Amino acid sequence: MGEPRIKGYEYGHVPISPVTLKELKELEATVGFTDQDRACLKQAGTFLDDDAEALVDGWRKTIGSQPHLAQWFFGPDHRPDEGYKSAVKPRFVRWVIDVFSRPFDQAWLDYQQEIGLRHTPAKKNKTDRTATPEVVPLRYLIAFTAPVLESVRRHLQAKGLPAAEVDHIHAAWTKAVMLSIALWSNPYTKEGLW
Repeated sequence: MGEPRIKGYEYGHVPISPVTLKELKELEATVGFTDQDRACLKQAGTFLDDDAEALVDGWRKTIGSQPHLAQWFFGPDHRPDEGYKSAVKPRFVRWVIDVFSRPFDQAWLDYQQEIGLRHTPAKKNKTDRTATPEVVPLRYLIAFTAPVLESVRRHLQAKGLPAAEVDHIHAAWTKAVMLSIALWSNPYTKEGLW
């Protein structure tokens, strides 16, 4: 049985990232991401995959409650573009699942570049043929890591896991999110500055 089809989710079918696997390995070393972290995420994914949609719903609620964040989902009429919001959500959920389940290999690296591009004028709105603002400012991607990180800790704690296990899974998740954000930032930079 294959993965469910998600409109615009093109994992394994996007251009090769300009970031090299060597640079990815250097970023992994920088954040301290280890094989043990990968194994921990994979194990955690067996019970957190079911929480992926709830996590994303919580993040979207936070975004929707803050006008300076919600505006990036608005159409030219300055109202939420519900079609765009509904198209983006399953891909956001899939990113959570991918962090837990995918190896950080060339296909994963390529897709992180694609995600970054889809927040910039290069590709925002193109996948879903919408007319929302053409860029999500990088500052919000970076700053939003805080709620993304904290909510996973709360979900782990709610499962009644031992504190040490929560800490280890949360540390691995934090490193993986920081890797994602670092890679998503590439399309925002001028050549030679990333």
